Amino acid sequence: MLAEIITIGDEILIGQIVDTNSAWIARILNDNGVQIKQVTSVSDNKEHILEALEAASQRADLIIITGGLGPTKDDITKKTLAEYFGVGFRRDTDALDNVKRIFAKSNRPLLSINEQQADVPENALVLQNQNGTAPGMWFDAGKQVYVSLPGVPFEMMYLIEEEVLPKVREHFELSAIVHHTILTAGLGESFLAEAISDIEDALPAHIHLAYLPKLGQVRLRLSAYGADKDALASEVQEHVLKIIARIPEYVIVSEDIPLEIAALNLLQQKNLKLTVAESCTGGYLSHLFTQHSGASNVFLGGAVTYSNDLKQKVLNVQESTLMNHGAVSEETVIEMAAGANKNFGSDYAIAISGVAGPGGGTDEKPVGTVWVAVAGKKKTITHKYSFSGRRTQNIERSAINSIVLLLKLVREEHAYC
Repeated sequence: MLAEIITIGDEILIGQIVDTNSAWIARILNDNGVQIKQVTSVSDNKEHILEALEAASQRADLIIITGGLGPTKDDITKKTLAEYFGVGFRRDTDALDNVKRIFAKSNRPLLSINEQQADVPENALVLQNQNGTAPGMWFDAGKQVYVSLPGVPFEMMYLIEEEVLPKVREHFELSAIVHHTILTAGLGESFLAEAISDIEDALPAHIHLAYLPKLGQVRLRLSAYGADKDALASEVQEHVLKIIARIPEYVIVSEDIPLEIAALNLLQQKNLKLTVAESCTGGYLSHLFTQHSGASNVFLGGAVTYSNDLKQKVLNVQESTLMNHGAVSEETVIEMAAGANKNFGSDYAIAISGVAGPGGGTDEKPVGTVWVAVAGKKKTITHKYSFSGRRTQNIERSAINSIVLLLKLVREEHAYC
């Protein structure tokens, strides 16, 4: 079966908020055998909403709508749904009791505008919202089911998990969907496609391969659709193993996790500690690691040595090295990484120095020139990158590619496979 998600709100279309609801809903529905046909965002405009509802009815069996259920005049989703179905309103007793409970719990006065939260279209089956005053609504329109939910994420998530999914499973005959993701790095999308073209061509019709590129890495996602989930999973695994065997040097991990988590997991398995010495990335590499719970099991910390003076004082980089080769050089990052390992007591250290831009470039070292060194106990490896584009992209690429180098060295020194 197919579903469509419609998010309602001017705040989404003007970029004031990011629509995280659709991504979460899509993932949950997909895990339960529902394929997403389309995601649509529309403004708080009655005609736009009506057009979106009508278009969705031609494409999907299940239509999930979020947003526009608040008590103020700009929230028009309920009125628009009533017009769409050609019905009036009724006051739902259970929904009203829920509104009264929430206001009494917070010791706030209950206004008539709040009581109107319990007014729902006559054909709506109310989905009780234990986390807010706006109830969810289920509309069985024969060929399609429409579900209207509040846009507040934690309220929407509760209703999806506790109210919507059980009803979807009862109402629809769901197929099985299996996804498996392989994280690769070091080979571009087109080269990957060429390397595994015969494997992709041989995939059966019910299994599809998607390429998901992102700054120095490409995710390969195999998706299978059928009736038996266990059989699908086994079949997908056969193709996963074929792909890994074809490009083993580029496979980071055979699961859908961020690159930095793959590195943290590997280091933790080997009981190794990591530090960083950052210049042009300004702490971004540290952020990639520390944004994840449990990073402290591996990541000790590091230093942002933006100036040459700090490179010398904190990391023991020699003044002669900086004078003769410059801050953006192989010689400097080698000494930065060595200094981080020695001074911070780590097993591995990543050092990055470059010209992020938009200024600071020279003919010899143009904007986007970045040197990275990764130092282990026995060996140090380096790489010069020549990026282009904006400052933010250069910083992100530098950090991501440094993690790829780290994984390469750890695997080499510890025979990891």
